Formats: sequence, structure tokens, C-alpha cells
Amino acid sequence: MEHLTELGALSDEEVRALLDLSLDRRAQLDRHEEIPPALQGRLQFNLFFEDSTRTNLSFEVAGKYLGAIVSVVPVVASSIHKGESQRDTIQTLCAQGADLIVLRSGESGAIGAALDAARDTGYGTSIVNAGEGAYGHPTQALLDAATLLHATGRRADEGLSGLTIAICGDIAHSRVAASGVPLFLRLGAEVRLVAPEELLPDKGRLPGASRTTDRAEGLSGADVVMALRVQKERMERDLYTGSADYHRDYGVTWDALAAAAPGALVMHPGPMNRDIEIASGVADDPDRSLILSQVRQGVATRIAVLETLKG
Repeated sequence: MEHLTELGALSDEEVRALLDLSLDRRAQLDRHEEIPPALQGRLQFNLFFEDSTRTNLSFEVAGKYLGAIVSVVPVVASSIHKGESQRDTIQTLCAQGADLIVLRSGESGAIGAALDAARDTGYGTSIVNAGEGAYGHPTQALLDAATLLHATGRRADEGLSGLTIAICGDIAHSRVAASGVPLFLRLGAEVRLVAPEELLPDKGRLPGASRTTDRAEGLSGADVVMALRVQKERMERDLYTGSADYHRDYGVTWDALAAAAPGALVMHPGPMNRDIEIASGVADDPDRSLILSQVRQGVATRIAVLETLKG
């Protein structure tokens, strides 16, 4: 594996290997064991054109655990604001010796363009997709799947078969759903999309997942409920007005979870808008919420990705 731009480009064997390595690295982190410095002396640039806490920091921490020299590119103070193109920025980082560029962008096609730019330099730099508009977030999908494997005591070859995952929220604009739904289906889960009609994806997208605008129907018997944020920054107009109305109709609340399977697990990729898409009490419940487990698994998953690319 030379790059990680989309999960569809990986074989089942490669996906399983990444998930199992993520689980193994998490176990080492939980035991406070040293991670082998597979990237000792390698140079990693994090280039984030969008604000990020979890993804940016976890890639930085992951690289440092592996011994890499990690530089977070200060986009707000870079030549990008003097009119430099993304292509020129990518090629500059490659020429400076980048072994890895972890890229996040709100623009469709940005990852593919970065991959072309890096390949054209001939320096062998690997590109990692850390989120692209509403079009994909492969490491989030991997960490979410690994979180569920960890929570259910499974390894990757056992997959997620027998689990029903209800994803509730702004699915139309979600890169988390764009990568997560195909991976969950690939691992054998049943996936339901639950949202108001205007926040459901076009019917040609995310085939294999069922769709409903009825929260109770979508959550009925679900083993896992994932809440997604309403992403107004990606909307041309406000498609769902009134946070109180949204919370009442589509929020993941205790009342809503009554329709789910007993003990159903709750997830959220963050950042959360508490008491809009998810009730605070649900998000913080230590027995049901996997939200902090997702964050912890994120470090382990990004270790696994970076190590696999350049270890």
C-alpha cells in the first residue's frame, strides 16, 4: 500500500490487516507499551485546509509514536494565502523530503489532485486522505469499524456480521458516512440511514443501506446508533431550521434509544453539538457510549495506517 486515498482501492486483505493492526496497537497503548519506531527519521507533513482537532492531533501523535519527524503546516500563515496553488504546495513539501503528506480539504477532487502532484515529482511521497469535503474520510471509517470490533471482542476476519448499525443525522453532507457505510456493509453489517428527506443522500449513493425518515423505524432493534452533526458549513442553504425541532425529531436521546436493541451502543465521530444531534446524557453514558473509545482508537488506527504505508 503506497497511498491511502479511498478504502475502495484496498483489497479485503489490506482492510483486514489495517483493522487488526489498529486493534493490536490500541492494546499496546492501553498497556503503556512502547510502539516500535517504524518511521524513525521519516518526515511527515500534516496539511489541513480545514479546522480539525481529533484527526489532526491523532495523526500528529501517531507519527510521533512511530518516531517520525512531524510538521503541522501552518496553513493560515503559509504561501497559500499569497495565492500559491495546492499543487505547488504539495510539490514543495515533496521536494523538502516529505515521506508522508496527510491532507484534509473541503474541496472535491483535492485528494486525487494531490496524489497526481506528488507522483509527478518522483520523490515517492505517500498521500493520506484525512477528509475530503463530503466525499470521504477513510481513516475515520477504519477507526469506527475497529472501535466496534474492539467493543464486541472481534478480530477483523469475524467482521461486523449480525450487527445492525443505524446512522442518524446529516448523511447527505457527511464524509464519515461516505466512507463508513460502504466499509460497514463490506464487513457484513446491516446499515440504516435515518434523516429528514433533505439530509438523506441521493438515492444512487450508498447502495446497500436502507433509508427512512422515521427515527423510531430506523432505530428499531439497532445494535449500534451513530449520530452525525448537521453540517451547515457544507450547505448552500439551511436545510433544517430549528435545533430544538431537530433534536426532538432526530436527536439520539434516551427516548429514541428505547426503540433500539437493549444495551445498544452509541457512537459519534465528533465534533458534537450536544443536545442537538445527541443528548449529553447519552453521549456521556459510560456503559453505552463509544465516543471516547472512537477517539482512542483513532490514534491506534492512524498509527496502523502510517506504519503500513512507510514502516
